[in-house]
Amino acid sequence: MDILIIQMIIFIISFILLFLTVSLTSYNSLIYKKNQVNNAFSSIDVILQKRSDLIPRLVTLAQMYMQFEQKTLTEISRLRSTVTSKNLSENSRVTLEDQISRMLIRIIVAVEAYPELKTNDHFIQLQYSLNEVEEQLSAARRFYNSAVTEYNNAVEMFPANIIASWMKYQLKLQFKANPQARNNVNLQRNHN
Repeated sequence: MDILIIQMIIFIISFILLFLTVSLTSYNSLIYKKNQVNNAFSSIDVILQKRSDLIPRLVTLAQMYMQFEQKTLTEISRLRSTVTSKNLSENSRVTLEDQISRMLIRIIVAVEAYPELKTNDHFIQLQYSLNEVEEQLSAARRFYNSAVTEYNNAVEMFPANIIASWMKYQLKLQFKANPQARNNVNLQRNHN
C-alpha cells in the first residue's frame, strides 16, 4: 500500500510539473509572438512616417504645376494631417493610410499630363523616394502579416488558447489589399 501511495504522489507531482512546464512555455510563446506583432507594426509605423514626411514636399511641388488637381492635393494633405495629429486605433490608421496610398497613385497618374513636372529633377527624386518607401512598406506589411499569422495560430491552438483567453489576448487583423488595389490601375487620364 505504501508503494501505491508513493507512486500516486510521484504521478501527481509529475503531472503538476508537466502542467507548469506546458503552461509556462505557452505563456512565454504567446508573449514572444505578441511582441513580434508589436515590433512588426512599429516597423510599419516608421515607414509610414517616412512616407508622411515626403508627402508635403511632393504636394508642394505638384501644386506649382497642377492647377486642376487641387482637390486631390488638398485631400491628401487633409488625410496626412488627420493621421499625424490624432491618436487613432490601428484599424482606423490602416484605413487612412490606404486612402493616402490611393491618393498618391492618383497624383503619380496625373503627372503624366504635366510633361514639365515629369522632367523636374526634384520631382523625379521625390517620386523615386516615394517608390522606395512604398516598397519598404510592402515588405514590412508582409512581415507584419507573418507575425500576426503566428500569433493568431498560437492564440487559437491548444493548449496556448487556454492561456491566451486567460490573458485576454484577441486575434489580430492582417493587412489586406483593399478591393480597388486588387484591380488593375487604370492609367487613362480623364480630361474634363
